[in-house]
Amino acid sequence: MTTKQDEIEQRLGLDRSPHRHWWLLLPVLAVLGAAALWWWMAGEAERSAPRYTTVAAAKGDLTVAVTATGTVEPTNLVTISSELSGTVESVSADFNDVVSAGQELARLDTAKLQAQVAVQQASLRAAEARVISAEASLAETMEAYETTRELDRRGVASHTALINAKAAFDRARASLQVANADRQLAEATLKLTQADLEKACICSPINGVVLDRQVDPGQIVASSLNAPTLFTVAEDLTKMELQVYVDEADIGKLRRGNRSTFTVDAYDDRVFPAEIETIRYASETVDGVVSYLATLTLENADMALRPGMTATAEIVVAELRDVLLVPNAALRFAPPQLADTQDEDDDRSGLLGMIMPHRPQEAAKRSLNTLWVLRDGMATETAVETGESDGSVTQITGGDLAAGDMVITDQDE
Repeated sequence: MTTKQDEIEQRLGLDRSPHRHWWLLLPVLAVLGAAALWWWMAGEAERSAPRYTTVAAAKGDLTVAVTATGTVEPTNLVTISSELSGTVESVSADFNDVVSAGQELARLDTAKLQAQVAVQQASLRAAEARVISAEASLAETMEAYETTRELDRRGVASHTALINAKAAFDRARASLQVANADRQLAEATLKLTQADLEKACICSPINGVVLDRQVDPGQIVASSLNAPTLFTVAEDLTKMELQVYVDEADIGKLRRGNRSTFTVDAYDDRVFPAEIETIRYASETVDGVVSYLATLTLENADMALRPGMTATAEIVVAELRDVLLVPNAALRFAPPQLADTQDEDDDRSGLLGMIMPHRPQEAAKRSLNTLWVLRDGMATETAVETGESDGSVTQITGGDLAAGDMVITDQDE
């Protein structure tokens, strides 16, 4: 029997079961599930996609330089020693003194040398006197010989007397020749002794500056095959040279006239200009490294540079204007997947290598003249021709690359 309450519930629909018609929600749930799956898969794909570090290829100027180290040296450095042995009597030059050619730097004790000169002068005078005596004897014997020969022609003198007169004349003439030879010998000996006396003056052979002095008054100098260095004189320190050693890998790039700049430890904020003057053909090997000596000329008008300073030079070997440049990191980059494949190929050896040999196509792609470019979000391998490099960027001379292309330098893990 239906009550009034039941009628009210039927009109309001309260008598219906809440679980009735639940299947009507299935399409909605399916759509929501598909949307959630698509969103998750799209996010996963985005998260798994590689992320690259790129740099735009651009045109610019490129300066290629070779680095070398060396020392600053005078253009002409003279070491002065003594040809004679003796005691140093005086020293008249010191460190940093400006000297001229022929100026006395030091002098040896000349007492013995002066005595030898006096002896030789006396010997020369005696030889000259003997020449005069020989000339007089020659004139006398010649007159006697002429007289005897005339008397013999007249038949007054004997033939024996003529022979004796002739012999006396010949002896007198020979004596004159001996006297002349003795005089010449005395003259030569005197010149030799005077030369030794002049060498007692230790003089500067050039105009320059005294860099070193290793002698004091009273010191005994012993002349030998290895004569000691008494003074070191540098010529004109306003014009000096930089001697640097260039590695054999770079020597082929250098040419006479190449511009250069260098720095020294004494002046951190100053750069000095120089220019290559000579490049030696002879090599030097130090610790297994072969290098060649290059000499650079420089101006030192303000005398800031001093002999022996250590210098680091940057020698310009190429200057390029408005060329296409890419970072060197781009030429070294390869996707990890390709690098891993290459490593796996490198591990194949022996029987495995015979069964599964290297793939020549991939090996060809792994040349040094390839780089990867990001195009339409994809990494594309591109073959290029490279030119000069300064160690940071490299010139691109050919290939499918233009200014503005984004070259890949790295990939985030």
